[in-house]
Amino acid sequence: MASSCGKRREGGGNKHSIRERLARQIVADRREDGSQPRVSLERVRGGRTSDAGTLAYSALILGTSLIWFATGACTNRERNGIMRRGRFINRRTMLHHSTVAILSASWASRGLIAAQREQSPEGCVIGEPTAEKVGSRILGDGGNAVDAIVAAALAAAVAAPHQTGIGGYGAAGIFAVEGGKRIVALDANTVAPAAMRADSFQPDARGQVPGRVNEFGWLATGVPGILAGLQLVLNSFGTRSFCELVQPAIAITREGFPWPASLAATIRGAAKQFESDLGSRKLYFRDGQPLAAGEKFRNPELAEMLESLAKANSVEAFYRGDVAQCIAAEFQKHNGLVTVSDLAAYQARLVEPLSLQWHEQTIHTAPLTAGGLTVLQALATLQAMNWDMLTPGLPRTQARIEALRLAWRDRLTLLGDPQSASVPQTKLLSAEYARESASRIATAVRDGKHLSHSILRRDHSGTIHLSAADKYGNLAALTLTHGNSFGARVTVDGLGLTLGHGLSRFDPHPEHPNAPGPNKRPLHNMVPTIVTRGGHPVLAAGGRGGRKIPNAMFELLTEFVVRGQRFETAIAAPRCHTEGDDTLEFEKSWPESETSELAKLGYRVKPGGSATLSAVVREAGVWRPAMR
Repeated sequence: MASSCGKRREGGGNKHSIRERLARQIVADRREDGSQPRVSLERVRGGRTSDAGTLAYSALILGTSLIWFATGACTNRERNGIMRRGRFINRRTMLHHSTVAILSASWASRGLIAAQREQSPEGCVIGEPTAEKVGSRILGDGGNAVDAIVAAALAAAVAAPHQTGIGGYGAAGIFAVEGGKRIVALDANTVAPAAMRADSFQPDARGQVPGRVNEFGWLATGVPGILAGLQLVLNSFGTRSFCELVQPAIAITREGFPWPASLAATIRGAAKQFESDLGSRKLYFRDGQPLAAGEKFRNPELAEMLESLAKANSVEAFYRGDVAQCIAAEFQKHNGLVTVSDLAAYQARLVEPLSLQWHEQTIHTAPLTAGGLTVLQALATLQAMNWDMLTPGLPRTQARIEALRLAWRDRLTLLGDPQSASVPQTKLLSAEYARESASRIATAVRDGKHLSHSILRRDHSGTIHLSAADKYGNLAALTLTHGNSFGARVTVDGLGLTLGHGLSRFDPHPEHPNAPGPNKRPLHNMVPTIVTRGGHPVLAAGGRGGRKIPNAMFELLTEFVVRGQRFETAIAAPRCHTEGDDTLEFEKSWPESETSELAKLGYRVKPGGSATLSAVVREAGVWRPAMR
């Protein structure tokens, strides 16, 4: 199905396009085991490679991509810090074809991608290799940060199907627009169907939901929010059309890519659920077995669906048209709860961010149902105790940890959708509550004890975060998620649409503020954040890693904002993870002298990882990307 992007139409040409010939060449050049030749990151940085042929091939394809863009350059004009569209030569065709160059370079060597994460006069995008390339092309073609992050998000949704997707349950974002002068947050969280009840996931005596129906299957998924969210921010702050920006994603789904070896174990872990779902089995299995490393992964049904949305230059049909009818029919077929009415009622929304000022800097983050409140609450507690003035050492470390533990205790016992439950968010961010928390922590530190909490721990990971900056002063931080890997592990047959399991984010206990309910939005862990200094944006960041995201953001902001560290020092600093109980997980680089002393105070100390943060920071007048 061809799409014209309004009045812009693709010209005729050879039946076998350059895009198709390149795709065949990429497949032919793969090794017999399906892998791609690796390129050493160190040698790329030094201008050499152990596989000169691979580097030359990647360079040739990237050069071809640049030629396509050069020959279709758009003449733009700037107004109020936002680029407005001018006349152009078939930009949609260039985006569609150049995506093959992007993909071949990305999948030929992830090391090469990492080496090219550097500052550019046009801005930068970071978060997922293929998405970074797509977003960078948009910036290079004169688009702004919102255009770039929307195109990047759509590309990530099809290039990383285990982490997010077009049917991913939700997104949260924060944007500095109008040249950085206005800051607004995006809430594109999933919404529970109208038929959802507080006891829909009634737990057993052990606190577990029988059959894990809140995690996997058609009951675990609500209305997907990602597409509505992307359309909303694009219409509000972008300069390009949805039709144009979805073209790279369409090319990825049509051409496909070799299934990465790194995802072999991930897909095997989902095989049990996939095997019992027809749509998932057709998409992720070959000859009765899950995709193996190197096997070609394509999703032509999803490509057709995206083409239909591109033709309309709108996602309207996904929520209120023929696509919505198909989605609702599949839910009904599998005894799910989402209906045509639920889809039609869905609205992504732009909301005021939460903010906390620390000296000359202000932290802006996504409000409930996102995780930003938890991060700001912990930081406000540090502020109330003048933490940055404390003498470095164990007491200072313990105070920092306890501030985070208290915030997590409140998060897991008091928070939920403020539109549907009584949530004390104003109290939790008040100066009085911060002083009260600071006093409790000071007493515990003085007495050499730790505060006692009992919290249920869970772990999920299936998320992507993208950060983008442009030369006009706009900034964007956007997190998108399935929930856990491959979400609910069900796929709408005929659309190739794998669905996220956002309803797993509800607490299954009916009396909890975050209990399931009709039209409710569940609590989630996404914390897209922007920092301004003197009113000017200097940082956009967010992360992937489930419950570890808020903690990692707290650690980054403590180092960068509170301690005033250089950004490369702040993002490299060792991190601690807690969920409010007495278990503390420390990265290996955390000083052993401190972890040993904390263990003596009664904490259960163990090694552990952190969320992966993706950020863009302004240094010496240039935006630089970073990821750890």
